[in-house]
Parts: sequence; C-alpha cells; structure tokens
Amino acid sequence: MKLRHVRAIAVFGIAVVALTGARGSHGGSCGGSSSGGGSHSNGNHSDDDGTSGTSGGSVPGGSSSARKAERDVTINECTYDAASKNLVARITVNNDGVLDYDYSVTMKFTGGTATPASATKTAIAVAAGASEKAELTTPYTGTGDGSEYTKCEVSRASRS
Repeated sequence: MKLRHVRAIAVFGIAVVALTGARGSHGGSCGGSSSGGGSHSNGNHSDDDGTSGTSGGSVPGGSSSARKAERDVTINECTYDAASKNLVARITVNNDGVLDYDYSVTMKFTGGTATPASATKTAIAVAAGASEKAELTTPYTGTGDGSEYTKCEVSRASRS
C-alpha cells in the first residue's frame, strides 16, 4: 500500500514538471555577443548561423492567462540591426489552444552596462492551433554597436 502511494506521488511530480517546464523560451542573448557562436538551441529553435543565440529556460507554470501567454512565446533571435539602428527581437507565438487569440508581447533588452530598453507589439493574431512570427523593435539610443545588450527576455505577455 505504501509503495503504491510513493509511486503515485512520483508520477504526479513528473507530470507537473512536464506540463509546466517544457514550454517557451523566456530569455535569449542579443546579437553576435553570445558566447561561442555557432549553434544554439532552446529546445524549440536551433540557430546555426552564429549571429545569435537563445539561452533556454522555461516560465514557471501557473493558471493565469498571462503565464500561459508567456509560455506561448519563443524567442528566435535578439540582435542589433545596424541599418535601422534598432534592437530587434524575433519571436514565434504558438497558440495550441482551441480559441483564436490576439497576443500582446513586451520584450526587455538588457546587458551589463546597457540602459534597459523594451519593445512592445500588440494585436499579434494567432489562430487556434497555429503559430505566428513577429518582430519587435525599439530604437538603439547608444553610441556604439549595440554589443552592450547581451540579453533579451519576455517581460510581459497577454492574450485576449
């Protein structure tokens, strides 16, 4: 009887980890400043061109719509675009639900000496069972090459 109880708790614990820890990329590195270059993967996306990378991670689970919306966002690339002088985050929003949603996503760009910057995109329409790519940009206010921005992350996401 006791062994059955322990086994049930173990199965429950594994199920909770599988359901809450396997979705979404919460943070990434910007531009060519990721260490090592080459291929980086967060489990959802692999980037082999050496120009950017994502540091994986998952958003803690929860039942709120905001937590679910954050888990639906995968960061594909964060970079500095010299031509437009913008910090750019390229994301994919995956709606595996049964309802269509409009997503609003805010990305935060940070780094050691960088003044934090953010970019928001609203009305990203994603049909039920589909994915949509989006690009979020914010002007680069520095005087260098953007290399001080070494990380980007989803700071807020919602769906309606």
